[in-house]
Amino acid sequence: MNVTTSPLSLYVHIPWCIEKCPYCDFNSHKLKGEIPEQEYLNALIDDLKQDLRFVQGRQLFSIFIGGGTPSLISAPGIKWLLENIQGLIPFQEGIEITLEANPGAIENQKIADFKSAGINRFSFGVQSFQQDKLTKLGRIHGVEEAKTAARQAHHVGMKTFNLDLMHGLPNQSLDDAMSDLNTAIELNSTHLSWYQLTIEPNTQYFSHPPKLPDDEVLWSIQEAGLKLLAEHGYQQYEISGYSRPGWQCQHNLNYWRFGDYLGIGCGAHGKLSLPLENKIVRTTKIKHPKGYLEPSRPFMDDCINVNPDDLVFEYMMNRLRLMESFNFSEFEDYTGLNRSALNPALQQAEQKGLISVTAETAQVTELGHRYLNELLTMFMD
Repeated sequence: MNVTTSPLSLYVHIPWCIEKCPYCDFNSHKLKGEIPEQEYLNALIDDLKQDLRFVQGRQLFSIFIGGGTPSLISAPGIKWLLENIQGLIPFQEGIEITLEANPGAIENQKIADFKSAGINRFSFGVQSFQQDKLTKLGRIHGVEEAKTAARQAHHVGMKTFNLDLMHGLPNQSLDDAMSDLNTAIELNSTHLSWYQLTIEPNTQYFSHPPKLPDDEVLWSIQEAGLKLLAEHGYQQYEISGYSRPGWQCQHNLNYWRFGDYLGIGCGAHGKLSLPLENKIVRTTKIKHPKGYLEPSRPFMDDCINVNPDDLVFEYMMNRLRLMESFNFSEFEDYTGLNRSALNPALQQAEQKGLISVTAETAQVTELGHRYLNELLTMFMD
């Protein structure tokens, strides 16, 4: 192995929500009383200070503030947070700084205030533009609030924002799903995250499953949705990511390209390359807010070395989500492995028509994206 560093991103986790959605398996907690805002922000900066050894002279490529519902934090609080982060790690010119926002927990003025605080990209958790679907999903916002949030982002001059949409919802028809997409397109977002609802363990839906569309309807939705988005200029660059040309989410691209990212906040995950130690580590922070906020605490819950034998699968599990090809030299730089480690699986995948290979690159085929899980298993050994 001969590991090199990659672009460095930062993920910041805000763990609180007004309500816990029945499908959500993220590390989020229903808010009881007031958020201990400044106490938590102070902890985030202390957490980051404990991770500074992983920075290795790099500037921050992107920041993503997720949750939970990060828009519950005040705009002055976000401004304070970003200023203190920048005081510890310099920002690259043109850094992308995203804030996840629930349309039911963000007012029009707050959108402007967040922009003034340094946020240059929003990700609005819309999920659907139909009230019966929102109610079934346990969302606290209504249809008009979602539309207003998008319009207000345009009004304050936000150049890019994401609308987060689900399909395959309880009792959802093909027409329902296309109506949601058409509304999102009319709102002229530069980026859409459009993905199928899945039932995850440790959720209310897992204990009490709703009736979801059958496979035939799901396939019809997927086919029609891809066609509709392409007709309106949205390019699919990742399994669930669609953007206008030039407006891909840079933070997500760094994830899927196997770049490095620090993770601070309750339960946040990180992945870091350490060239001097010739290894890659994955970090996890203390999960529960009560433990995270204890005085004089080490925030790190776990820091494990990635086994070199697992690096091929870990790299491909991320990289194959993207529609773009990947370069074998990039694989060598980011994993420290020789490209020959890929050869047995690549040959098998190419024979099955799941991937196409040149001397320098590999590209997943349309068939490969359709059978991505089967393709990934080829890289597990």
